[in-house]
Amino acid sequence: MRPVRSLVVVMAACAVMLAGACGGDDGDSKTSGAKTVTVQAANGAVKVPADPKRIVSLSPTHTETLFAIGAGPQVVAVDDYSNFPANAPRTKLSGFKPNAEAIIAYKPDLVVLSDDLNGIVKALEKVKVPVLLEPAATKLDEAYDEINDLGLATGHAEEAKKVVDGMRAEIAKTVAASSKAKGLTYYHELDNQFHSVTSKTFVGQVYGMFGLRNIADAADKASGGYPQLSREYLLKQDPDLIFLADTKCCGQNAAAVAKRPGWPELDAVKNNGVVELDDDVASRWGPRLPEFAKAIGDAVQKVQ
Repeated sequence: MRPVRSLVVVMAACAVMLAGACGGDDGDSKTSGAKTVTVQAANGAVKVPADPKRIVSLSPTHTETLFAIGAGPQVVAVDDYSNFPANAPRTKLSGFKPNAEAIIAYKPDLVVLSDDLNGIVKALEKVKVPVLLEPAATKLDEAYDEINDLGLATGHAEEAKKVVDGMRAEIAKTVAASSKAKGLTYYHELDNQFHSVTSKTFVGQVYGMFGLRNIADAADKASGGYPQLSREYLLKQDPDLIFLADTKCCGQNAAAVAKRPGWPELDAVKNNGVVELDDDVASRWGPRLPEFAKAIGDAVQKVQ
């Protein structure tokens, strides 16, 4: 599986292993004369500076969130996959193979990440660098909670609440406008090797809000949430909608799908039901979730 697609799988796996209570309190305390706030993250109750000035993000989703809530000017470095927004200070730092020394070189007063790989959390805690571990969300409420966590941790609690309220409203409006989608089947493509997602995954749950039926569910023999489907299985299932989340990583589009052996006969191909998604928007659980929901809603409207 290609690196971009692996991001989705790794995040989902870590979400299961690292799931913990989120949220926090807004009570300030004195530690060495500096104001702090306590945030409840997956790595426990973490005391962070009340107004951090040098934030490092090792998660593309959290990078998006930090900028969306107004904490962008406080971010001094982000990982190599954090490609949005364009003005994020992208570096060679890796979220998959994090290096404590490389991170410390940026003199962070807060590090935000979604995966505790290579023991990075303990390594940073040993040198007294505050770390917030906010794993891949498994449901919408967790995504919203993590945005509020970052708002509290960065001094932008009010802005974070506004972002969450806006997301809730936009998604609810989109779903309400697509209430007749129940019964329609879909296939979500992660790469051109036919890896997909099931309804158990975060992405699958977003589709579930529309009442869509996932053809990958029955094929997930290992119950991992990310089965690889066969061409024969896909052709037999004949989904009403095909969502391509591999337009960037694998150069897929409606025209390419129509050239696959047997695919021109699929209902989704014949009825203009092939939807080209932005890979990143479709794999992250941050502020651009309403865009993903809207793409689904628009597709549903076309085939109703």
